[in-house]
Amino acid sequence: MDKPIARNRIRDTIGTPGSKSATKILLLGSGELGKEIALEAHKLGIEVIAVDRYANAPAMHVASKSYVIDMLDKDSIVKVARNEDPDAIIPEIEAINTEALMELEEEGYRIAPNARAVKIAMNRIDLREYISKKLNLPTTRYGVASSYYEAREICEKIGYPCIIKPEMSSSGHGHIVVREPIPEHRFREIYEYSISHSRGSSRRVIVEEYIDLETELTVLALRYVNADLDIETVTLEPIEHWRYGEFHYIESWQPSTRSRKELDQAKSYAEKIASSLGGLGVYGVEIFITRKGDILVSEVAPRPHDTGLVTIASQNLSEFALHLRAALNLPIPSIKIVSPAASHAIYTDHENLDSPRYQGLSRVLAIDDLELRIFGKPKTYRGRRMAVAIARGSSIEEARRKARMAAETLKITP
Repeated sequence: MDKPIARNRIRDTIGTPGSKSATKILLLGSGELGKEIALEAHKLGIEVIAVDRYANAPAMHVASKSYVIDMLDKDSIVKVARNEDPDAIIPEIEAINTEALMELEEEGYRIAPNARAVKIAMNRIDLREYISKKLNLPTTRYGVASSYYEAREICEKIGYPCIIKPEMSSSGHGHIVVREPIPEHRFREIYEYSISHSRGSSRRVIVEEYIDLETELTVLALRYVNADLDIETVTLEPIEHWRYGEFHYIESWQPSTRSRKELDQAKSYAEKIASSLGGLGVYGVEIFITRKGDILVSEVAPRPHDTGLVTIASQNLSEFALHLRAALNLPIPSIKIVSPAASHAIYTDHENLDSPRYQGLSRVLAIDDLELRIFGKPKTYRGRRMAVAIARGSSIEEARRKARMAAETLKITP
């Protein structure tokens, strides 16, 4: 366990929202994950300030105050933070100016989990090298390229198929699978496409081997101040998930059905990563299990993970409640699985649909032990996640069946 850092203590008092005594959190990013953090904050009388690049983002629906700014503009972020003077700043998305976070942390603001972790994790190349070289944990084979011909050389060295990803992006944007050798002009097009989806001016991509997956896990690793005022790292029961597509998660379930040996190995990797990155809050560590039986670290989110939406039904304290409590030094009791549960994300194929409607609620909400989350995003684009169904069951199979039924029933329409 780490020794206490500055300002670490168990919080015993919360003020009144909208008053001088208010306890505040500032959400940098206000999507569906931020909305769940905001809802947990409201339960405890914590004031929420939601910030994003567009108006009417999900967390803004339940925030006390909101701002629309350029999330990559350092001065805009710093100005909002200084104006609101929150007790904790919680980055919810990857597209954030990390220099602003570093500056605010130096001024004494609490960044959850910490500014350094967010900076490392949002850069795909820095994160991979941190995991593989500093921590000596197993990953897929990879290389870093600054041109299309370097990317092609790495692909040929690693072998086909391979995946090309921008240095800085999220949610599968700019990810391309190259399944076989292709002409040079096509490789140039693929490289430029990937670069076009990168945040900032980076011209680098990471080229990874495309592995034959058996399944994927998310291990939530929590760092918090315990009753002895030590910073403790605990790992929760792994969440199993599958994408059923190239890059977006569709289903997740907890507890996982994998062997105890595999789960313990995955948990040990997550604990090592979270302890090294430090700070306070939840890390979502993505793990690959290959058909050959290899257990590899994929990526790390320094925040609650989308596959962890299932914890709303499966645990006594969701990942959102845990992240909030850790960020504010609130007590955290023992964390338990209360029921097998599953989530099923709901995406749309509608392009540029304003003010979408959701049909089928008469059947969806009649399903026993089901939680439906409609995020309320103001506009659609093809492949955008708009809602999630989360179900409990007597078994994982029953929970998955209920969640899938709800997801198939709900229709997104003009």
